[in-house]
Amino acid sequence: MALDEKRIFELQALKTIAETLNQSNDLIQMLDDVLGKLLDVTGLATGWIFLIDSDKQYRLASYHCLPQALEACGKKAMCEGDCWCIDKFYDGRLNKAANIINCKRLEDAEEFKWGDTNGITHHATVPLRTGDEKIGLLNVASPNKTHFSSEELALLEAVALQIGTAMKRMKLVENEQRLALIAERNRLAQDLHDSVNQLLFSIMLTARGAKEMTQEEQMQEMLTYVGDLSQEALSEMRALIWQLRPQGLENGIASALMNYAKVLGLKLQADIQGVQTLPCCAEEELWRIGQEALNNCKKHSGVKEASISIFRCKNEVTMTIKDQGAGFSYNEKLPLPSLGLQGMRDRAHKVKGSFAVRTDIGKGTEIEIRLPI
Repeated sequence: MALDEKRIFELQALKTIAETLNQSNDLIQMLDDVLGKLLDVTGLATGWIFLIDSDKQYRLASYHCLPQALEACGKKAMCEGDCWCIDKFYDGRLNKAANIINCKRLEDAEEFKWGDTNGITHHATVPLRTGDEKIGLLNVASPNKTHFSSEELALLEAVALQIGTAMKRMKLVENEQRLALIAERNRLAQDLHDSVNQLLFSIMLTARGAKEMTQEEQMQEMLTYVGDLSQEALSEMRALIWQLRPQGLENGIASALMNYAKVLGLKLQADIQGVQTLPCCAEEELWRIGQEALNNCKKHSGVKEASISIFRCKNEVTMTIKDQGAGFSYNEKLPLPSLGLQGMRDRAHKVKGSFAVRTDIGKGTEIEIRLPI
């Protein structure tokens, strides 16, 4: 291929990939689409993308046409163990597109006879970045290809830069959406406070005043009932407003949950260790899970006291909420018995955390949440 033709080809490849990136808003779908386009325009046979966090934990985010050996056992070779490219990436030795002389995963596949490698022994690897943050690796390979030219590596670096830019854009969009959601919650909470909350308070006062103006026993009972209903609805509305706009969360999760317990009429004992600041996503999930746990305590435990402990270590935060109330029959091998418990579990799992419930009839209930940081 002539030099001018090669440059035109590369520009067309970059244009095609840029169009793919600009049309994507889902991270995994975007990585999958762009990897497929990259293999199409370069003629390479296979590729895969690892996303890597600051603790060297990695996950296989996207892949195309893996050889049988790497597909075997649920892609065990791609999801477990270390390899040279990840080691070099993590300790700072891999800062640009590079040829990898050989691949440890492929060597292990041959040694342990996991299947056919399709003649693939080498791959090029390219670090993915968003600004100064290193986020993962792009790997590509073809059968019997043991070297990538400087032009091929330059093209791969250009694609990696586009991927990093797209991921940065998606992160900014996600943050904007989160801020918009918070603003909408605050607006709705204020509207509820200014309208429905005030109306319920007025109904309660009106019923109380009307009761004092009549001597008829049946009418007094009805007005008492209306007043009690209004008081209950007012308490529920205040709790709902707290759920929408947690006043005090700016002072930390412990302060917010202590204040929320007061709204519910619960006496909450707290044991807080090692908690200073938490990532926003972890703090919000703990807040929502804690709300549901305290609501359950208020409605079902039969007691007015509970305890909460929050402990943070370097890479994890643990929150435990306990009461000494009625408890319930629970078998961990069976599905969770309520939507509230299922929601708490789902929130924990959404951020790759764990959820556990310990209870029995007459022995109280303990909810434990562990979230990675």
